[in-house]
Parts: sequence; C-alpha cells; structure tokens
Amino acid sequence: MHPLVNIGVRAAREAGKVISRSFGRSEALNVTSKASNDFVSEVDRNAEQAIIRAIRKAYPDHAILAEESGHQPGSEYEWIIDPLDGTTNFLHGFPQCAVSIAVRWRGQLEAAVVLDPLRDELFTAVRGQGAQLDGRRLRVAQRKGLQGALLATGFPFKAQHHLDAYLDSFRALFLKVADIRRPGSAALDLAWLAAGRIDGFWEIGLSPWDTAAGALLIREAGGVVSDFSGGDAFLETGNVVAGHLKVHAEIIETIAPYLGDALKR
Repeated sequence: MHPLVNIGVRAAREAGKVISRSFGRSEALNVTSKASNDFVSEVDRNAEQAIIRAIRKAYPDHAILAEESGHQPGSEYEWIIDPLDGTTNFLHGFPQCAVSIAVRWRGQLEAAVVLDPLRDELFTAVRGQGAQLDGRRLRVAQRKGLQGALLATGFPFKAQHHLDAYLDSFRALFLKVADIRRPGSAALDLAWLAAGRIDGFWEIGLSPWDTAAGALLIREAGGVVSDFSGGDAFLETGNVVAGHLKVHAEIIETIAPYLGDALKR
C-alpha cells in the first residue's frame, strides 16, 4: 500500500472506531450548531483529532485542512479531512456517513481514503494507480447517457440562495433519468459512483473536504469530475458534477440553462 494511503487508512480506521461506538446514541452526545441546519457533535471533533494524531505521528510537518479545526500550515503536502461526512444522518441514526481523507501535493490530489464505518467498506485511490474497494479494482459504470441512469445529489442547505436554481436543475434531470437519490453524504455518493453503484452526481456549494477524496476515487476509476463549467475548480467553487464521460457531459448540458449565479460561485 502507498505510504500516504497506509497512513490515511490508519487514521480513518481510528476515526471509524469513534463513530461506530457512538452511532445510535445521539441523545447522549453534546451537539452544537455551526449555522442553520449545520451541526457538529463531539464525535465529529473526537474523530477529527484521532485522524490528526495519526497523521502527525507519521508526517509532523504536513499541512492539514480539516472541517472542524480549519487550516494548519505546513509543507507542500496537505491533508484534507472530513472526520464525519453526514453528521445529520449520524445524529438521526440514519446509517449513511463516512470518513473522508485526501492528500494534495502542490495543488494536485495524490491519495484518497473514504471509509464507511457502519458497513466497513474502505475505498482508496492513488493518483495514476487506480481506485479500490477493499482491495478490488473499481470502475465507474459505463452508461452512455442519462437515459436509464441513477443519479445522486445533495440539497444546497448551506447555499439556500441557490435553491430555486437547484430545484430547476433537479426537475430537468429528473425528467431524463431513471431516478435520483439524496443519501446525505457527498463523500459516500462519490465513492459509490467510483464503484459503479450510481451513474452520476451533481451538487451546489460543497466544501473541499466533502469532495477531495471522492474526486480522486472517481478519476482513478475512469470517471470525470468537474465544476459546472466543465473546469477543474470544483474544490474552490464547491460546485461538482461527476460521472462517466458521457453522463457527465449530459448533466452539464442539462443543468446549464438553470444555474444562473450558481455558475459564478
């Protein structure tokens, strides 16, 4: 296993233990609100600290960008961490959440780990070396377009000023596909796309820690990830479209007339 992935897996496993021990007992947890409908629990914080400890033990000089503790400067290697993607699901006992860890070097994604601690599924990727689920090579679904496709998405609860644009784009896609899912963890949505379980994904207003690991998984599984204009600024804009080449292109073509100001974000 690549050294960066090896440490990422070790860190994710430690966070996964924290999450699994507390799943289903949210009434006993200390929960606060960062913003409207945006919650953080002691599990988020404890899982993040477990990840950071594992990274610091191996790479004390690396930079870290983490959801709860922010940016910690360091070398040209930067770890992008979401200790618990799907906190709202977790707090309600809805079994769809993940640990997401990516490593970026000089602006380029190099390694990725996404752990589903409740199903014990481990997704990993290294740039140029492919993506895997529990050691099995991943490929995105080879669907040739939106007809018959199963898409995943997330509602823009952190960017509600784009809600109308999002709902218009949802309707336009819904009329072209087999169905659309909204499971509630973007990191897992992207990992499942890499595994061929869904055909495409789009969302407005995500954060880098939501998408960095999943994006590398998809690219290494033969898929395409971009912002809404087809460019590579999705980590900066928070706007993400992903899928097989043809599905990706059709999603962008379908939603472009409805996005308006969301394209500028």
